[in-house]
Amino acid sequence: MEQLVFRDADVVDGSGEPAYRADVVVDRGRIVSIVKEAAGAGCQRPEAMRELDAEGLVLSPGFIDMHAHSDLAVLRDPDHSAKAAQGVTLEVLGQDGLSYAPVDDRTLAEVRATITGWNGHGDDIDFDWRSVGEYLDRLDRGIAVNAAYLIPQGTVRMLAVGWEDREATPQELDRMRQLVAEGMEQGAVGMSSGLTYTPGMYAKDAELTELCRVVASYGGYYCPHHRSYGAGALEAYEEMVELAREAGCSLHLAHATMNFGVNKGRAPELLTLLDEALAAGADITLDTYPYTPGCTTLVAMLPSWAHEGGPEAMLKRLADEETSARIRHDVEVVGSDGCHGVPMDWNTIEISGVSDPGLGDYVGRTVQESADQHGESPWVTVRRLLVQDRLGPTILQHVGHEENVQAIMRHRVHTGGSDGILQGAKPHPRAYGTFPQYLGHYVRELGVLSLEECVAHLTSRPAARLRLPDRGLIREGYRADLVLFDPRTVAAGSTYENPRALPTGIPHVLVDGQFVIEDGRRTDVLAGRAVRRSPV
Repeated sequence: MEQLVFRDADVVDGSGEPAYRADVVVDRGRIVSIVKEAAGAGCQRPEAMRELDAEGLVLSPGFIDMHAHSDLAVLRDPDHSAKAAQGVTLEVLGQDGLSYAPVDDRTLAEVRATITGWNGHGDDIDFDWRSVGEYLDRLDRGIAVNAAYLIPQGTVRMLAVGWEDREATPQELDRMRQLVAEGMEQGAVGMSSGLTYTPGMYAKDAELTELCRVVASYGGYYCPHHRSYGAGALEAYEEMVELAREAGCSLHLAHATMNFGVNKGRAPELLTLLDEALAAGADITLDTYPYTPGCTTLVAMLPSWAHEGGPEAMLKRLADEETSARIRHDVEVVGSDGCHGVPMDWNTIEISGVSDPGLGDYVGRTVQESADQHGESPWVTVRRLLVQDRLGPTILQHVGHEENVQAIMRHRVHTGGSDGILQGAKPHPRAYGTFPQYLGHYVRELGVLSLEECVAHLTSRPAARLRLPDRGLIREGYRADLVLFDPRTVAAGSTYENPRALPTGIPHVLVDGQFVIEDGRRTDVLAGRAVRRSPV
């Protein structure tokens, strides 16, 4: 007898087609039978060792988070309810061009210092890997949800070139090609870039194109955080579309927002650009989070020249009065490339987390508010935080526009990505709330998407981008990564005031046919594994 039957579920199968009522049977990690109500009274209903009454609930494929920053969190926190409780059954790691493989000892130390604000320094982690394959093997020891990995181009450049703002030599470019090829062979699904983050942003388009050609040869995709989300956003999107066309590589645009005041109401221009490229044969997808503010590290706001040489060089520049004044001018007057070419408004920058508990009073306040409280200029506050916290602070950047958010999420190549940074005392609520926020706020309350459309955006569409042949749909023979939720009550519990509150209305989540959330509570099951690239 089979293991489990979901009885009388409203099946939203991920295809975008209308829901149907059915009994769905799961056994040994697979969906083995789907018996629709329309099959008729003469059809014998399936039996199983366990029957779960799904009357009034929606059964959907597990949600795929196309932009996650859980690279260390999945190892540090076996519970990982931040994602499991949302119905996420697969995360894509290695985002924004910076992560922890491939590395050598020197590069690992630099990466850990550079993205402390994203993942913590990792003092509680045994970094017993160096290659992409070894990191994926580490995930295979058991994690809360499944994870795929993108080769981080910035880390690759750090390893082959270092922190210098210059073109790679032919030998260095060959080394980067080799590292990307090795990562793809070991199971990565593509390559990411962070082109407002150093050292990845030092790469010219020709260098990126050469690496994307390697990715394309393995059937992977390129996922850039492109060169501007602000003053030059449309030009930056166009640059990535052309680069991917030149390389013959599939393109997935990371957190494809149109932020800052200069882009208010300009989402239709981005969508026209994408539609024209798609009509010409381009293979493009994108992800967004269903919120307006962004989230990153405070040090990322500074100009790229100040990062050259790595984290220790940055700290020395901040300590030097003359150099610090030059950084301030770039940030506040010129508009640094780290802040997307837009002069800084410190009222929009809220400190969301620090590594040093002694700086905790800054968390939850804007830089301007803290500066006013101390009777000093915002730059003095920023400089103190960066130096004392050794580049560790994370921020919320309140620069988004709701009309842009809604317009982009409606697009036919849109997928969901949390961009969730789990560090800090007050992280962005998207880390804990993205997927129920889509289902509760944007489907039920606003009607921006139908339920069937939205589930397709969160399941089958990302599975197709990842080239996963047996995930993202409810079909016989597919993996039993499943979510059972109440469409009347599903909602994000997380808020800006209480960002770690868990969602409501998601009683059951299965990974590989095993309950990771059961009756609304996290089990002790670690059914997640590394999901490697399917061979071409």
